[in-house]
Amino acid sequence: MNLSDIPIDEAKKVLNEFKQNKPNVQCAGRHVEYMETRLYYEELIRNLFIKKGGSVTRNAPHYMVVEHSPWLSTWYENSAYIKIPIKEFDLKTISFTYGDSHPTFSPKVKDAKEYRKKVYMYDEILAIIKKYGLPQDWNYDGKFGPERYIEVQIWSDNPINKYKR
Repeated sequence: MNLSDIPIDEAKKVLNEFKQNKPNVQCAGRHVEYMETRLYYEELIRNLFIKKGGSVTRNAPHYMVVEHSPWLSTWYENSAYIKIPIKEFDLKTISFTYGDSHPTFSPKVKDAKEYRKKVYMYDEILAIIKKYGLPQDWNYDGKFGPERYIEVQIWSDNPINKYKR
């Protein structure tokens, strides 16, 4: 389920259900204004992506990460992951942030790293990965900052719908 695809009141109900029924999972700890913040960052990322020539067919992205993130596997009970080869995607429909988009764009994160407040196209993120590596390799425990994976924003339902149950 993508929380951004449903009305904000419904999304907040889903988050509240997690808080009540599964208080130990990661999303149960989301702050009260999480959905407003999420929608704000999605709009910001979408606009930056379009300025770079990205193609958007969804209002809100589907979220994935580059490579497996062991830390993300701790977020949910019985978590699992799939690998979708990059060749299945239209590269003009995917954007990247080096780290989760929330701390990437948060005004609270003031470390001035070059990848803060930036959205990358595929070729650009490859250069950043070459320079810094994968965050899950060098920052598994978060000691060196908030980046623990590379977030992928997929602005199309293709090929995602192929993998939905």
